[in-house]
Amino acid sequence: MSAEMTGPRGPKPKSPFRLANIVVYSTITILALYYLAPLYIMVVTSLKTMPEIRLGNVFALPSEISFDAWFKAWSTACTGLNCEGLRSGFMNSVIITVPSVIVSIVVASINGYALANWPFRGANIFFTILIFGAFIPYQLMLYPIVIILRTLGVFGDLTGLIIVHSIFGMPILTLLFRNYFSSLPAELFKAARIDGAGFWGIFFRVMLPMSIPILVVAVILQVTGIWNDFLFGIVYTRPETYPMTVQLNNIVNSSFGEKEYNVNMAATILTGLVPLTIYFVSGKLFVRGIAAGAVKG
Repeated sequence: MSAEMTGPRGPKPKSPFRLANIVVYSTITILALYYLAPLYIMVVTSLKTMPEIRLGNVFALPSEISFDAWFKAWSTACTGLNCEGLRSGFMNSVIITVPSVIVSIVVASINGYALANWPFRGANIFFTILIFGAFIPYQLMLYPIVIILRTLGVFGDLTGLIIVHSIFGMPILTLLFRNYFSSLPAELFKAARIDGAGFWGIFFRVMLPMSIPILVVAVILQVTGIWNDFLFGIVYTRPETYPMTVQLNNIVNSSFGEKEYNVNMAATILTGLVPLTIYFVSGKLFVRGIAAGAVKG
């Protein structure tokens, strides 16, 4: 047997230092630095004292780490007439977010399941109207919703804001669940029907256990959207029920006294910790849910 027959086969390994790889990784690195630079500035500024901040070097590490700004942002910063920090706003945001996420996902998952696997007369028209409602600008409906909430007696209360977020989250989530359930093998649904399972039996025993990725996608989207919302929070609540984002705005835009940039940065980071933590903990499932059919037509 010749040396050519016994030697290594296959294409020659490509060098990792090819021009294409250098361009791709350089671009990724530049973009990462571009998006991480503001976060870095926020963190280091929040750990500095005001005398050190006045020196003007925003990229310099703190000469002495201080968490005073974080404690003040959480417990004593003024958010208007109230100087109790972000504590109350955090609890308000939790009270708003948790039931809104649960209600919207439960209803949307059932809607998506019914539209994908139990078509009824007029289902396409219903789905079209539902999706059309998701693209109407929120600003056009602010005042009509004020009238509705006032009529129901929940305007200014957290209950009213929970209702608003639950309803506004349903159209896009229904689209996600419908597309996801449509992407699952039809044989599973047919086999369950042959075994005698009905609407709820198939949903809870077959579809729901296979829906963990899309449920994670829905949770991340809803938590991020509701927690970061400012418009609905300032319109449909009052000062004692303001969510965290509205209180953050009041801290940052306060016109009284000296601008405490370290407190502002600490308050901003505290406000964004919840959605960031949820995303980093469940990021792999988020990508898996998107890839598994969350955005398929």
